[in-house]
Amino acid sequence: MDHDTSDGVRVLLVSDPGLPTRRAQSLRDDLQKYLAEEFRPPVEVHTRTAMLRLRPDDSLDLDDAVQIAREFGHPDVVLLLTELPRLTDGRPLIAEIFPEENVAVISCPTLGAFATRRRILDTLMDCILRMTHPAGPRGPSRFGRSWRHWNDADDAGAHSTLHAGMALGGVRMVLGMVASNEPLKTAPRLSSALAAASATGAFGIFYSSIWAMSTFLSTPRLLSIGALGIGAMILWLILSNVLWDSPKRSSLARVVLLYNLSTVMTLLVCVAALYLALVLVILIGGLIVISPEYMTEIIGEEPTFATYLDIAWLSAAMGVVAGALGSSFDRETNLRSLTHGQRERQRRYTEESAPGSTHQPS
Repeated sequence: MDHDTSDGVRVLLVSDPGLPTRRAQSLRDDLQKYLAEEFRPPVEVHTRTAMLRLRPDDSLDLDDAVQIAREFGHPDVVLLLTELPRLTDGRPLIAEIFPEENVAVISCPTLGAFATRRRILDTLMDCILRMTHPAGPRGPSRFGRSWRHWNDADDAGAHSTLHAGMALGGVRMVLGMVASNEPLKTAPRLSSALAAASATGAFGIFYSSIWAMSTFLSTPRLLSIGALGIGAMILWLILSNVLWDSPKRSSLARVVLLYNLSTVMTLLVCVAALYLALVLVILIGGLIVISPEYMTEIIGEEPTFATYLDIAWLSAAMGVVAGALGSSFDRETNLRSLTHGQRERQRRYTEESAPGSTHQPS
């Protein structure tokens, strides 16, 4: 479908539930403003939440998007903002244009963990202009970025793909996947782990042997103990919840590796947040409960704020190890669904869409 800048345009922005939907809703007005600068009225932007699915062969299923487009009266452009990480020939894929369906798919993770409104808007506008402007050579677009590279398709109406640079694209994608998992919202849901960690860590306030040990240990050794405690809890959570996956086909090896890396980093953020919260709680408790005069008698020197912080740090290290065990008894928290929402969605659709299944896409 060819347009020029004198034509109006109707855009339907369909986003996955969760972070992509919140991003889509927050930038809708800005997208309409940018479109108004490129097109004459009428300019319309509609938003809708729907889950982008994969077929059993791991190709994109655009049937739902086409059906939603019919409901909106066949808009000129359909933009799908998804949390699915996508690769083609091992290269991180930011966006892909399907001209026959007037659909463009934009992958949020490839834009990074700290994808600014401007970065997402630039990508959306870049896709819209490529799908609506007349065929012919294109000059540099004000919406382009140096680290993104479209393929060689210069004609409007041709299938096009937009890739991130090879050097940092994979790192940016993993960080984007971690952001989609929303680890800071996951951490408070580890209630049993936090309770067990707090109960164990509180012993550091009342046992003078912990005071003496924390005073004796050097700062690098204390930091190493904290890192070991965090690592032990992450390892336990991965093993006890079966969070590490192996690819069923060699073609999926890199994608599965990205998911595994994002899982480890998501848990790292969760456990580190829990650890720091525990340090703060124990520190406050120690400042209230432990008398400086009494501590002086025990450790043989005048305590400072750093002394209380060392006690809290060492006690929290013991606490997170106990918290790992406590997480095993948290029946209300499905950690796999929290850290593997994207992967679980793909797996369900693949399994339920297999021959003999009665699954029908919603």
